[in-house]
Amino acid sequence: MKHLGILALFFFLSLIQDQTANRDDGRPTCSRCDLHHSCNCSFSGFTHVPMVTDQALSLDLSLNNITMVTQDDLMGHSWLRLLDLHGNRLAEIHPSAFDSLWSLEELDLSDNQLKFLNSKWFNKLELLEHLNLIHNPYSFLGSPSLFLGLSSLRRLMFGGPDLKELKREDLSGVTHLEELTVSANNLDRYDSGTFGDIWPLGHVTLSLHGPFLTNPALAAAVLNDVSYPDTRLTLSDLHLPHYVSVQPLKDAINMIRYLSLRNASLSDEACAFLLGLLDGVPLRSLSLEGLTLTGQGRWVTANRTDLSSMDEFSASDVTILDILTFAKVSEIQYLLQHQKKLSIINSKMFLLSCYLTQMMVNTLYLDVSDNLLTDLTLSYMLCDGDETLQELRVLNISGNLLKSLSMLSRLVTKLTKLTQLDVSRTGYSSMPPSCSWPSTMRYLNISRAKLTIVTPCLPKSLEVQDLGQRPENLPTEKMLYIYLLLGSLKVLDLSYNDLKEFVLTFPILRELHLSGNKFLRLPAGGQYPNLQTLMIQSNTLNSFSLSDLQSYRRLQNLEAGHNKFVCSCGFVTFLRSQLTGSGHVKITDKYQTYVCDSPLYLQGEAVSHVSLSIIQCQPVLFVSVSCGVTLFLGLLVAGLLWRCHAFWFLKMTWAWLKAKRRSQRRRRNRNTEESDPLLSFDAFVSYSEQDASWVENFLVPEMEEPSDSENPTSPLTLCLHKRDFLPGHWIMDNIMSAIERSRRTIFILSENFVQSDWCRYELDFSHFWLFETGGDAAILILLEPLSKDDVPKRFCKLRKLMSSTTYLEWPEDEERRPEFWRSLRNALRGDKEQN
Repeated sequence: MKHLGILALFFFLSLIQDQTANRDDGRPTCSRCDLHHSCNCSFSGFTHVPMVTDQALSLDLSLNNITMVTQDDLMGHSWLRLLDLHGNRLAEIHPSAFDSLWSLEELDLSDNQLKFLNSKWFNKLELLEHLNLIHNPYSFLGSPSLFLGLSSLRRLMFGGPDLKELKREDLSGVTHLEELTVSANNLDRYDSGTFGDIWPLGHVTLSLHGPFLTNPALAAAVLNDVSYPDTRLTLSDLHLPHYVSVQPLKDAINMIRYLSLRNASLSDEACAFLLGLLDGVPLRSLSLEGLTLTGQGRWVTANRTDLSSMDEFSASDVTILDILTFAKVSEIQYLLQHQKKLSIINSKMFLLSCYLTQMMVNTLYLDVSDNLLTDLTLSYMLCDGDETLQELRVLNISGNLLKSLSMLSRLVTKLTKLTQLDVSRTGYSSMPPSCSWPSTMRYLNISRAKLTIVTPCLPKSLEVQDLGQRPENLPTEKMLYIYLLLGSLKVLDLSYNDLKEFVLTFPILRELHLSGNKFLRLPAGGQYPNLQTLMIQSNTLNSFSLSDLQSYRRLQNLEAGHNKFVCSCGFVTFLRSQLTGSGHVKITDKYQTYVCDSPLYLQGEAVSHVSLSIIQCQPVLFVSVSCGVTLFLGLLVAGLLWRCHAFWFLKMTWAWLKAKRRSQRRRRNRNTEESDPLLSFDAFVSYSEQDASWVENFLVPEMEEPSDSENPTSPLTLCLHKRDFLPGHWIMDNIMSAIERSRRTIFILSENFVQSDWCRYELDFSHFWLFETGGDAAILILLEPLSKDDVPKRFCKLRKLMSSTTYLEWPEDEERRPEFWRSLRNALRGDKEQN
């Protein structure tokens, strides 16, 4: 049992050690990093911090299920500048988890489950500029101060629904901020002066819903600490049902110059009291965003409010609960008559009276976009063309229910100082033949209006001139056809209409926006000699070239993504060079927006990632080079085959097969006739014609007519081609037949033999015959000294026989010749005697 216990303990420790050693191997990985080393690992379901490249500069881990950050999770990321962990279930962070992030500039830990904050997290983050700790369930910031070593901090966000107290030492180390956001809707304790040491303080956003309702003194103390003339103050999530809830602003309002209320609801009593607080104060800007008015607009006590110092008033997303009984806007004209910049956006406003606009003598900027204005109510607002808004420079009436462009041009004609007009997202679908506009017009936005035809309805100051007749081959519908000389317009926005053609001359135009139309090609650049920016995204462009861009003499910026590009070799090469910044025109939209639409196999592929082969890009060159290489290789192979006698082998193999087929046919005929194989000769003699005298004068008499009286022998029959070949038969058949009908083949080897073509044929067939039969039917006679190296290498069998078989040499000495003939007879009779 003792040994089993020790063994179990050893196994347990080994298991722990293995898990520790392989912990990194078990971690998930994230490889979604772009060329700028920005890694987006959000929405990926990670439960632990994944492994990413050490070269990452930005790491987004938001909206996962990470619950903790260990000491080693971020080890080695010394180049990381941004780390986003918001929207996880993060409850635990090791004190040294961020120690290796020396270059970190932005850290987001918002929307997690951190109940306690540890100052050790930030000890090594001396370069940290942005820190977001908002919406975590901690009730206090902790001690010592979290921010003592963060001397570079410029943007700080903290707080949440559980934050209960803020002590003076909590923000020690924070000296000046560009932005401070504090969510403290349930704050119970605040030490006066906690924010007082932060200066300068650019923008402060405070959520103090609870203190404004239940503890006005605490809210006032907070406001007093952050109210400076140069600080923009935003109060969010307020519910002000009565004047008491507005009291916290009473002391601080004289120091506030820029005030914004966001997601606030006000009663009539609270509104009247707030306006009373604003009476005569040097407030410059008041912004109301997401405002809900619960009363009827009866703010009689505020009728004499002096807001003459207020230059800017903005109200957006305003909701009036009792719209039917709400007071007329004319009763609160004091809110609108002094402002230089006035915005009433997305507030369901359907009427702004001429009486009010005539009082707005200081207004330079008027934005009434996304409301319910119609042509009729707009006419009433602009006093039906009479003088009003004489100082107005910018008018934005986009997103309203307007349909008549001719009425609009007539109404704004008297706005003699108007330079910018935005009528986008309206119901304009056509233009009248002519219009009148203020002479000062420089910017015109008619985007998202679904225009099908644009006529010379342009400001008179643009010196409209008809430069030609309309081509007869152009369709009449959904076509932009303009031949105009525009002298003053610098920015023209016709994006997201239904235009296909654009023929214009703009001598001083700087920006042209044509995105969201149906252009197949870039407009001719010669008509825009001073154009610097061209936006033509989301059209049907197939391609554009260097010559197209060069036609724009001063073009600097181009955005042409989200088009239907045909990824040809020339276009891909050109665009990739432009995306890398090598061209004189800068591509300012993201390179991922340049995607191939065709050919089909490249559809959806980013142009920057496309790599076309030389076959696709240079087919003529490829075919030429391929043919040349093929021809060269063919010649090379043919030379090698000739050198290695391959053609000879092929030729002889073919001749052998043909002769063999005939031979087999003869054998089958003999077998059918049930006759024995015919052996007519003792030997077939293969010799050169130059050696015929030796054969006829020496060999034949000795073999066929022996004259040795002392040792009489029976004569032998020899097959000679001169004598025994059948006339009229193919020579190859004669050779094959002679070899088959002879017991032996005698080769008379000499220099003449090697050079003789017929001898070569006979040698070739003998070579194949020997290979097939596997016997030793060849007898070699050397008439003259001849080594095996003198025999052609293609006769490998013969060369092998000369190396392994004894051959006879014709003796020059006559005394040795009887022995030679005796040896030859014995060799020829050997098989015969056995048979």
